[in-house]
Amino acid sequence: MRKALLLVLLIVVAPLASAAMDYPKAADRYKRTLIRWAHYYDGLDATIPMYAAQIHQESAWRPNVSSPYADGLTQFTPDTAEWIGSLYPELREIDVFNPVWAIKAMIRYNNKLAEGLVASDECNLKAMVLASYNGGKGWILRDKNLTEQNGFDRNVWWDNVENFSPRAKWAFEENRDYPRRILLEHQTLYESWGGPLVCEEMIYGTNEDPPDLDSSGDSCDSFFSCIFTVGPWAARS
Repeated sequence: MRKALLLVLLIVVAPLASAAMDYPKAADRYKRTLIRWAHYYDGLDATIPMYAAQIHQESAWRPNVSSPYADGLTQFTPDTAEWIGSLYPELREIDVFNPVWAIKAMIRYNNKLAEGLVASDECNLKAMVLASYNGGKGWILRDKNLTEQNGFDRNVWWDNVENFSPRAKWAFEENRDYPRRILLEHQTLYESWGGPLVCEEMIYGTNEDPPDLDSSGDSCDSFFSCIFTVGPWAARS
């Protein structure tokens, strides 16, 4: 009886666990397009898993999805779409609902955001780029200044710049969650697509990171509880 119950559990749970670890089936429809244009713009070392994870986070691979402020596979706002279209000839015919346009625009925009951003390494740079894509580069530059004013490293995103911002709490949480989900959660779903993983050492723990600590020296219960203890929200909570 016990063996039969165990067999039933394996039959039921195994497919669920597998599905939970997989990416949306719609992604396969745009896989070749993403790989093609990532290689075209970034070369053979293009960070394809990161780009795929970014689309996963933005729209779950739904080209016709709309939010209150943005549209399409890579969720461009009208102003940003018009701006990026004015910079590159291949993007001048703006169509945020066209998956090819959306993928090319996302890669171009990421690379444009990286210009002038100083970071200690690629892992921290990509995190800053993603946060800029989500919330605006101007905010990230201000956050870097605030980080330095508080005695932390303006060129390191993780546990430094990510902890400081004067923006509203809801916007702060959403913005900091964005690069974490893309780089540390979704990215590995697309590892088989080829290309290097960004922040691979953080993902697979080849370097042991120290625990986040609150001001008393105790480990924080969660990422955001630590931020609101030692970061800019300490005085507001």
